This record gives sequence, structure tokens and C-alpha cells, in this order.
Amino acid sequence: MSNPLEVLSSALSVSRLRINVLASNIANAETTRTVEGGPYKRKDVVQVAQDVSNDFASTLDRLTLASPQVQAVIEDQTEPKSVYQPGHPDADKDGIVKYPNINVVTTMTDMMSATRLYQANAVAVETVRQMEREGRNIASQ
Repeated sequence: MSNPLEVLSSALSVSRLRINVLASNIANAETTRTVEGGPYKRKDVVQVAQDVSNDFASTLDRLTLASPQVQAVIEDQTEPKSVYQPGHPDADKDGIVKYPNINVVTTMTDMMSATRLYQANAVAVETVRQMEREGRNIASQ
């Protein structure tokens, strides 16, 4: 039963990274100046499923386990929002300030979804552990 725990552990790690990236996006939604120059660029997690070798899969009608993995954390390349604010210290000669292209409401919704997914995986880990304990107890009787 180690493969389900490996898959769930990987899912917890991916969910945690996704939550951290989303939190960073929210924290920087108004950042108009970065070390690299220009406004903060929204980041996205690119997630892929890696097949997990599992001998038990053929027993379950060719079911295979897939472990979530982070392929990359990429920067959004869309144009930043332009806002006319001539008094802002980062305004250009025309009074335009470039803001990150981050919709805070959408990002908060994504964060709530990622948090729920993390919680579901944590419950699944505990369920698998409890099933293993009960299986060992039955085997020892």
C-alpha cells in the first residue's frame, strides 16, 4: 500500500506549492516595481501526472496510479494593466502606471480550491494509514 501514500504525499506537496504561488500572486497584486524591472508578473504552476508503476493495477481492471508532479512555475506573459496615475512614483512620462495582470477575486477562488484539495488529500492519507493499521491488526489475529 505504499504507492497510494506516495501519490497522496506528492499531491500534498503540489497543493502546498500551488497555495504558496497563489498567495504570492495576491500579495503582489499591486506591485509596480520589481528587482527585474516593471510590475510583478503573475505566476502559474504547471502540473503533470506521472504514471506510478504498480503491480496491483492489473487486478483493478488496468487501473494505474498517477502521481501529480510540478513541471514548472511559469510567469504570465500577458500585458500588465495600464492605469492613469500621474502622481504615482512609477508612472511613465504620460502618467501611466503598469500594474500586474492579477485578478484578486479569481486568485482567491483558486486558492480556496487548492486549499480544499489539500484538505481532501490529507484526509485520504489518514484514511489509507487507518486501513493499513486495521489490516495489520486483522493479519496478526
